[in-house]
Amino acid sequence: MPDAQRKTDPARDEKDQQLERYRTDSSGPLTTETGVRVEDTDNSLKAGERGPTILEDFHLREKITHFDHERIPERVVHARGSGAYGYFQPYESMSRYTCADFLSDPSQRTPVFVRFSTVAGFRGSADTVRDVRGFATKFYTRHGNFDLVGNNIPVFFIQDGIKFPDFVHAVKPEPHNEIPQAQSAHDNLWDFVGLQPETTHMMMWVMSDRALPRSYRMMQGFGVHTFRFVNADGVGTFVKFHWKPKLGTHSLVWDETQKIAGKDPDYNRRDLWEAIEKGDYPEFELGVQIVPESDEFAFDFDLLDATKIIPEERVPVTPIGKMVLNRNPDNFFAETEQVAFCTGNIVPGIDFTNDPLLQARNFSYLDTQLIRLGGPNFQQIPVNRPLAEVSNNQRDGYNQRRVHRGRTNYFPNSLGGGCPYISDDTEGLFRHYQERVDGHKIRKRSDSFQDHYSQATLFYNSLADWEREHMIAAFQFELNKCDEKSVRERVVANLNNVDHEMAVRIAKGIGVTPPEREVKPNHGASSPALSQANTAMDTISTRKIALLAADGVDAKGVTALREAMAAKGATVEVLAPTEGTVTTSDGGTLEVDHAINTMASVLYDAVVVPGGVEGAAALAADGLAKFYVIEAFKHAKPIAAMGAGVDVIARLPLPELRLAGGGDGIVTDQGVVTHRNGDDREFHETFASLLARHRVWDRDVASVPA
Repeated sequence: MPDAQRKTDPARDEKDQQLERYRTDSSGPLTTETGVRVEDTDNSLKAGERGPTILEDFHLREKITHFDHERIPERVVHARGSGAYGYFQPYESMSRYTCADFLSDPSQRTPVFVRFSTVAGFRGSADTVRDVRGFATKFYTRHGNFDLVGNNIPVFFIQDGIKFPDFVHAVKPEPHNEIPQAQSAHDNLWDFVGLQPETTHMMMWVMSDRALPRSYRMMQGFGVHTFRFVNADGVGTFVKFHWKPKLGTHSLVWDETQKIAGKDPDYNRRDLWEAIEKGDYPEFELGVQIVPESDEFAFDFDLLDATKIIPEERVPVTPIGKMVLNRNPDNFFAETEQVAFCTGNIVPGIDFTNDPLLQARNFSYLDTQLIRLGGPNFQQIPVNRPLAEVSNNQRDGYNQRRVHRGRTNYFPNSLGGGCPYISDDTEGLFRHYQERVDGHKIRKRSDSFQDHYSQATLFYNSLADWEREHMIAAFQFELNKCDEKSVRERVVANLNNVDHEMAVRIAKGIGVTPPEREVKPNHGASSPALSQANTAMDTISTRKIALLAADGVDAKGVTALREAMAAKGATVEVLAPTEGTVTTSDGGTLEVDHAINTMASVLYDAVVVPGGVEGAAALAADGLAKFYVIEAFKHAKPIAAMGAGVDVIARLPLPELRLAGGGDGIVTDQGVVTHRNGDDREFHETFASLLARHRVWDRDVASVPA
């Protein structure tokens, strides 16, 4: 949104209005931080033109000092992130379960800030690495900030937070050589997980396509832990939070992600930013799994175990509201980098459980922000500042932004009129859930936390065939990066507890002796909700299509395709040998969006070869254009060709395909749709239906050159 429009738009949400005071467009005369105008910022104050610099040059000292200190420690985990503002709106009141104000009124929109991130890599790492993705949401509610700090995977690696430093140390670059960056494919990580069976379920998810999201707009989010809703009567109910993307849950493929990391390391960040700028606002539905406290022990796992899910067949996910992200930050550092999420930020109506991982996170997140953001006043940074009024006796400290008036800074007091005082108004008052707690002080994990394999098997059983193939290939790739054979052997032995056939296949691919017998039979249970094969596949909105063009292209076919795809929300970009324009077969010109050598097929969801005899001949002689199609085929993407463009496909080293001939209508084979008439509505619909499926996973790609 342009600045002028933002300043006059009456529909701005409350948080946006609050932030307006802190925005600056750097217009006006150059000044120091104290507002003193300066006459020169190119030359330091010297004793003569060639003399020594004088210490009294306060502008030099301020400028250099600020530069020296303008970097803050990056997050130990989730360092690489992208953020956006938006709003959350409930579908109906949830007051039966919770007195949380932002969940009680369907007409109320609560401002939010969301930060998506990778976990393992540094700030400068690539977006498309194999990794968990953070999905953290800050709700600026009328009764304080609620931070739902989750991931795109519903479980976690460990059960108790005391193991978190060990896990992070293991997955980070190895300390002796700082290698590898943003990758789990190394000995230390697999040595750790092979010795910690509780990591098995999570590692199955990380080796799945869930760790390679197509975009932040097409991945799920989970609160991971079991929380509590608490209603006005103090009655508690267990709850798990789920975010579901409107566009469906879709992923990239491993070869594709590695190439994108080189072609565009900002792929996911750019995708989120550009979608919001274009008005294609990402939308997510918030759902909850509700479990009465009377059913706490009704499952064959422990609700406090963060390595477990509640299968949706046992407890369905109930949609309770939607979130729309409709504004990009004005400044990355001030907002996305300085936003501080803390699992301990809860509001009346939401409370914790005794999940030992959650309990540790409540300490860790606050402790992290204290060192990252320079002390205890980080909540006063604009992006962190609540909409609710703040009044307390917490004073001073680094970066104090409030100017406290009055002589009293303690409670109780009489000299300050007893203020701030304890409210007797129950609305918006936080009361901890009353729960009986007793027991011996002990360092021991409950026996109910000891089953580390049943849900890992459930996840494996729930996957489509192509998802299993991708997972097995991922295990083989990662473990082949481990130099120590004993590490590989231990991981295979552990995976044999999940599924014997899977363990044997992985072992054969990494050079270790396959296990001779299964530890226990596969239980056979599955949960369809865990497979991406069952996600939404009814829209092509925001998909990007590469259309290859050269002089002599059929303009009519290109125009018809672009219009048909645009009507469904997709974008067709014309790629040609150079920027500028190409001539069309009817003597006109066609605007080129990008030179073909500045882009790559991995940056698009589909590839189209248009008609035009002369243009098709040029593409057939262009090695890069041919590679676009071959690579798209290898990555199971939809491909379309029309008119003479069909002949380009016919000459490529692809598996034998049925292609449209002169008298044929629309022909579709292995996700390649061809037609001799590009200006055909049915052809466009066929292509769009393939694109909505995301990929053609049953395509024969084994013989296609890499």
